[in-house]
Amino acid sequence: MADRTADNGNFTAEERAAMKDRAKETRAARSRTKKSPEEVYAEGLAEIETKIAELPDADRTIVEQLHALVLEHAPHLVPRTYYGMPAWAKDGKVLCFFQPASKFKVRYATFGFETPANLDDGRIWPTSYAVTELGPEEREFFAALVRRAAS
Repeated sequence: MADRTADNGNFTAEERAAMKDRAKETRAARSRTKKSPEEVYAEGLAEIETKIAELPDADRTIVEQLHALVLEHAPHLVPRTYYGMPAWAKDGKVLCFFQPASKFKVRYATFGFETPANLDDGRIWPTSYAVTELGPEEREFFAALVRRAAS
């Protein structure tokens, strides 16, 4: 669990940084309304690749694989950041995201899905997954999830 000693127990430094990232992303999104879909995609791709390059090795190794997987299995998703984390959007809304373990100083990274993802399965279903490493089985598992979520 994150240390809540800062801000009288309200938000950690990492949480405040994520909120600042989100505010910056919101401002950038407003400027994208005047750009072509190709420009938005290229801008998002550059943004996400910069974020990926900044990550520590363990997180970067995982997200590089996930990023390649998303680009291959759901090429219509638009790369972008979400609270300063790599994410992929459909129709302007984040569909899936990668939360690095290093961002909140936890023991595992998370690959998660937001509300627009087509993952509904009965009355309950998982929307995020802890990830410590990706082998062939995990890559295929996530490829199937991404295809389904993005359909």
